[in-house]
Amino acid sequence: MKSALFVDFDNVYSGLRRLDQETADQFARNPAIWMNWLIKSLEMPEPSAPGAKRRVLVRRCYLNPQAYQRFRPSFNLAGFEIIDCPALTSEGKTSTDIHMVLDIVDLLQHETRYDEFIVFSADADFTPVLRKLRRWDRRTTVLAIGFPSAAYRASADLLIDQDDFVRKALSFDEIVVVPQPIEVSPPPIECGPAALKLIQQAVKEASGPLSLAKVASMLLSKIEGLDASSWAGFGSFRSLIESLDMGRLVVTWEAGGTIHDPKRHALPANPSPAAGNGKINGLLPKVIEAIKGEVAKASQPVPCGRLATLILALDSSLAADWAGKGSFRKFVESLNVKPIEFNWNGSGGIAFDSTNNGSSVASVPVLSAEWADKNLFKIAKQIHEVTDVPLLPPNKYRNLLAMIALDVVESQFHLMETGKRVRDRCRDSGHPVSRADVNHVLRGLVMRGHVFDNGPNDAATLAKRLTDNIRSLCLREQIVLDGAMDKAIKDWIGSN
Repeated sequence: MKSALFVDFDNVYSGLRRLDQETADQFARNPAIWMNWLIKSLEMPEPSAPGAKRRVLVRRCYLNPQAYQRFRPSFNLAGFEIIDCPALTSEGKTSTDIHMVLDIVDLLQHETRYDEFIVFSADADFTPVLRKLRRWDRRTTVLAIGFPSAAYRASADLLIDQDDFVRKALSFDEIVVVPQPIEVSPPPIECGPAALKLIQQAVKEASGPLSLAKVASMLLSKIEGLDASSWAGFGSFRSLIESLDMGRLVVTWEAGGTIHDPKRHALPANPSPAAGNGKINGLLPKVIEAIKGEVAKASQPVPCGRLATLILALDSSLAADWAGKGSFRKFVESLNVKPIEFNWNGSGGIAFDSTNNGSSVASVPVLSAEWADKNLFKIAKQIHEVTDVPLLPPNKYRNLLAMIALDVVESQFHLMETGKRVRDRCRDSGHPVSRADVNHVLRGLVMRGHVFDNGPNDAATLAKRLTDNIRSLCLREQIVLDGAMDKAIKDWIGSN
């Protein structure tokens, strides 16, 4: 796939800096790192040809030299053309958006047909450009730091998850953030040390390379609380494995994948890809039947973690990479299981039969009793669908804010690290919340101007700040904030 990349540096850097200065500097000083991730690891926008690889033929960075000249060498070394966009007004307004639009339109008519246009900017002014590209049958991929508008999100073929970008593209987990006094940083997830120990022992006892499918099955069976739909917050088995320090052990992902000790094992010849595809194609009807059967016999929506366990009982080798899809979510969404639908708002996701329950009712979280006020649920659902604010019930929002307040008293605030700890606190308190939802709330507080280092950080203050952020998102999307709507937001978040 021939791609062209356009980076609104000022927009992305300032957005990241509002969340965390170190993360912003990592983006600005090491573009080669996130470019490597974009080329080798980022999924392709649909539709794309099987086995297609991304070739970024054009790399342009639009930068204000008066403010960010110090980052220019880094982008030069990463192969970027740098377009100077100095401030043209006393308020610091640049001509970046105009330059980017003109360049995009120019390449749209270029003799080289660019299949994908990648835009790094949260500026909603690019929405008409994305729609024009869609009319011309070009794929669009967008990175927007913060809270992009609903229209902007809907106009892109692929929206890069900003948490994935920070954690994976910027190699956040490789950055050591050490407060004073110096302490040993905790492992990325609670099962990390146990998983590494099990893998090392299994490889040691194996007479040859160990299949990753066998490793995945072993971890699921021996680590309590680990499930194949979320992989302890990493989203995929591969992400979990890549987070571990394997030492001399070598992991190979081709042809199903293996892990081996190069001093003891020799890699076997790669099996025929066609044979592997045939096995998967033969298994899919059984998987679809199992999903439909499990949902049909359930009286309420089925947790996706249960479905993942059920599917792996048919063939445990799927756990390694979910038939090449990388994650359980992408795997099940690729199946034709109508009328079964999935809702990923809650922790881990749920599956339900839309014909039996009706989509509006089936979208209610599994713990429907937590939404005692059905009218409040309808308003919250409307806000969620337009603004992407997490659809958590009121008691979970209150508990989440209490856990944030507790955590920042005990530990220095850092967006990614705080997010992981708060996720674990919510789970341990009996009110689990996904890490994505935790990060969304933390970003909302920071973007609203809350500075955790200065406080106050009590739950009541955080609830008011979060309510203000939701109000601003509603106004941006032209939701009328009358007295009833304003009261509903307060009741939802607990800021009364």
